[in-house]
Amino acid sequence: MCAVVGLFHPTSPRSPDSGLVRRMADALRHRGPDGAGYHAEPGLALGHRRLAIVDLAGGAQPMSNADGSLVISFNGEIYNHEALRRDLEALGHHFRTRSDTEAILHAWREWGPGCLDRLNGMFAFALWDRERGQLVLARDRLGEKPLHYARLPDGTIAFASEIAGLLMLPGLSRRLDPTALDDFLALGYVPDPNTIYADIRRLPPAHYLVLHRASIGALPPPRRYWQPPTQVVAAPRDGGRELASRLHEAVRLRLMSDVPLGCFLSGGIDSGAITTLAAAATKGPLDSFTIGFDGECDERAQAAHLAAQLGTRHHEAMATSDYVAAARHQAALFGEPFGDVSAIPTLAVCRLARRHVTVALSGDGGDEVFAGYRRYRWHQMAEAVRRHIPARIRRPVIGGLARAYPKLDRAPRWLRAKHTLTEISLDSALGYYGTVSRIGQERRRALLSPGMRAAVDGHDPAARFGALMEECDPDDSLLQAQYADLHTYLPGDILTKVDRTSMAVSLEVRPPLLDPTLAAWGLALPAGLKLQGGQGKHLLRVALRSILPAEVLQRRKQGFAAPIGQQLRAQAGAVRARLLGGPMLDSGVFDAPALARLVDQHMAGSFDHSQALWQLLVLEGFLADIGGMRLTMPEERLAVPSP
Repeated sequence: MCAVVGLFHPTSPRSPDSGLVRRMADALRHRGPDGAGYHAEPGLALGHRRLAIVDLAGGAQPMSNADGSLVISFNGEIYNHEALRRDLEALGHHFRTRSDTEAILHAWREWGPGCLDRLNGMFAFALWDRERGQLVLARDRLGEKPLHYARLPDGTIAFASEIAGLLMLPGLSRRLDPTALDDFLALGYVPDPNTIYADIRRLPPAHYLVLHRASIGALPPPRRYWQPPTQVVAAPRDGGRELASRLHEAVRLRLMSDVPLGCFLSGGIDSGAITTLAAAATKGPLDSFTIGFDGECDERAQAAHLAAQLGTRHHEAMATSDYVAAARHQAALFGEPFGDVSAIPTLAVCRLARRHVTVALSGDGGDEVFAGYRRYRWHQMAEAVRRHIPARIRRPVIGGLARAYPKLDRAPRWLRAKHTLTEISLDSALGYYGTVSRIGQERRRALLSPGMRAAVDGHDPAARFGALMEECDPDDSLLQAQYADLHTYLPGDILTKVDRTSMAVSLEVRPPLLDPTLAAWGLALPAGLKLQGGQGKHLLRVALRSILPAEVLQRRKQGFAAPIGQQLRAQAGAVRARLLGGPMLDSGVFDAPALARLVDQHMAGSFDHSQALWQLLVLEGFLADIGGMRLTMPEERLAVPSP
C-alpha cells in the first residue's frame, strides 16, 4: 500500500514547491516506508510513498508510460491486472514491468475514464494526462482507499491520501465545519464528501474528478462511474454453489503478493470463511491473527480451535484495556474525530499481524453485503408493523407510547422497548437512521452552545439516509437499508477504520467480501436469501456448509470491542477533567452544564452514555491536538435568535 500526494496549479508556468510536496509525503511515511518518489513539471508536482507488495523491483512511483505523456501516483492493488495486461497486449500495448500500476497507465491510454469500470481492486490515484491537459483523481467503487483534496487561496489544488498530508500546507485554512461536527456527533464519523475541515473534501467512492489545465473557475463536481444495485434480481438457480464459487475467486485474486501474507481470524463466519479458503489455496502454512478482549466478547478460544483445524500458524494477543487514554490519540490517527471504539482493537490486531506479514485478508463487508447486522432484522420487523398500521395512527399512538416509555439502559434487553417503539412510530428512512445514530438530535442540541446550535440550525444528518433510500426499490426495505450503509457506514466507518489502523503500522488489508462483482451480486439477492428465520447471511451460511463447522455457522455475532461503560465510571476523575474544562469549553462548541449533566448521569449509573462520552473524549483529543482552536464559522451563522 502507498500514499499519494500532489499539487496542481491549472495556469502556473512554474513547478510547485518540491520541498512542500516532500513534506506532504513525509507526513504519510507510515503508509509507505519502503521508498519515496517525486515528479515535477510546470503546474504539477506528484509525490509518492511506497509499501512494496507486487513487483518489488519494478513498481516504483510516480510511474510514467513509455513516452512520458502519462504519469501516475497510485495507492492500492488491482487484482485483475494480469488479465488486463493480456487484453492490452492483444491490443498492441507493451509493458516494461510486472506491476499493476503500469496496467492502469495502459488502460487509461486505451479506454480513458472507461478503464475505471474494468479495474477490480482497491485504489485511489492521481493520473496526469499531458496530451489532454487533465489531472484525474479517482477512487475505488466501495471506498477502501481514501483521497482528500483542497483548493488553496492561490488556486492550487492539493491532494493527499490522508488529511495529515494536506495539513502540511501553510496556506490551507483550518476552519472547522459545524455541520460536519454535528454529523460526527450523530454518526461517529464524518460522511463523504465532507471532512471536519470546511475546506478539505474527500473524494466519494466510485467517483473521479477531472481537473483541466488552464481552468480557473470553480472546481468541477466529481463524476460517478459505478453504483450498487438499486433493485433485486431473480433468485439464482443454485445460489449457494454460485456464491461459493464467487467467494473462492475473490479470495484467490487477493492472494497475489510478493511479500508475506496472512489472515485476520475471529470466531465468526466471515473471517472463518476467508481464512479457510486462503489456507486451502496457499502453499505452506498460512499465518492467522486474533485479538482477545476481557469478558464475553473474547473469541480467542473459538479462533484458535478453527486455526488448529486449518493448520494455520496462529498468533493471538490481548487488546488494550485503557479506552479512556486511547481516545486522546484517536483523532491524531484518523486526521479528524472518529468515534468507533473498535478502532482500538483493530489497531492492536494490525500491530500483531505486521510483526509477521505485510498483507492480511479480512472478513470486512460480509455484514453489509449479506445482511448480517441485527439492525437489518429490526428494520424488517418495523417495516412489517408499518405496513399494517396506518401512519395517522402509528405516529401519534406508538410515538406517544415511545415518549412515555422509560429509557431502561440497565434493564434486560426485552424490557428496553423505547427504541423499538420509536423506530416503529417513524417513517422507514427516519426509523432506520435511528438505529445507526449514535447520539440523537435532541441530546446533541442540548449539548451544544447557543452559537453552535445556531450554526447547525436546519442541518439534519438523517436527510442523507432518506435521499439514499429513495434511490432504491420502494418495496425492498432491506436493500434500501443496505444501500444507505454502503454509502455511509461502510466507507465512513468500517473502511476508514481498517485503512487508517492498518496503514498506521504499514500493513495492507484486503477484504475479499468487498470484491465489487461479488458485492453487487450479493446486494441484488432477494431479501429471503439474505434474511431468513430471523437470521442474517442465510445464503452465505448455505454456501459455506461444506467448509465451515456447524458451530461457526450458527455462532451469534459478537461485537469487536469490549464494553467501556464501567471503565468510564472507574476513571470518572479523568473523564470529568477532560470533558468539563480546557479545549472542550474553550472551543465554544458545548454547553458546560449540559456536558456536566451527561457525565453525572453516567457516573451515577442511571443512564448508559458510554457512546456519547467516548465520542466527546475523542473530540476533546482532537481539539487539544489543534491547540484548543475555537470553532470558526461564517458570522451570520453565529447570530443567536432573541428569546
